[in-house]
Amino acid sequence: MKKQVFEGLSSAEIDEINAEMSHYEDKMAVSIEALKIVQKYRRWVSDECLIAVAELLEISPTQLEAVATFYNLIYRQPVGKTIIHYCNSVTCWMLGSDQVQECLCRHLNVELGEMSADGEYTILPIVCLGACDHAPVVMVGDELRLDITEDAVNEILGR
Repeated sequence: MKKQVFEGLSSAEIDEINAEMSHYEDKMAVSIEALKIVQKYRRWVSDECLIAVAELLEISPTQLEAVATFYNLIYRQPVGKTIIHYCNSVTCWMLGSDQVQECLCRHLNVELGEMSADGEYTILPIVCLGACDHAPVVMVGDELRLDITEDAVNEILGR
């Protein structure tokens, strides 16, 4: 049996998405996982990949775009190798998350959402990382960092 090709996706991505689909009756239920699989390989989901995933899931690109833009951990533009999410919920904001964000952006010479010139970092806001008792907090990749100060920013960025 010939494997169907979905232009824009690698065979590894297709295999992983198909494996996920085997667990569900409704292909729409796989949409988030499928987008996460593409993002795992590419760090973000391009329009071309979104269309290919929609075709594979047999849903419209518009439906998949709605899912992709609803979840703030699906990136629809290129991001750095390391994403720094700074919490901008009320508690973190009250305890200095704006200063943390400004410090990160100043040290990396980027605006919020931009990728650093070396392609290493992107800084993005996120609502509540669930560590309000240690605010302000950031998530560096998959690592939660607590009680963030300017010294902690320097440590995170290796300065």
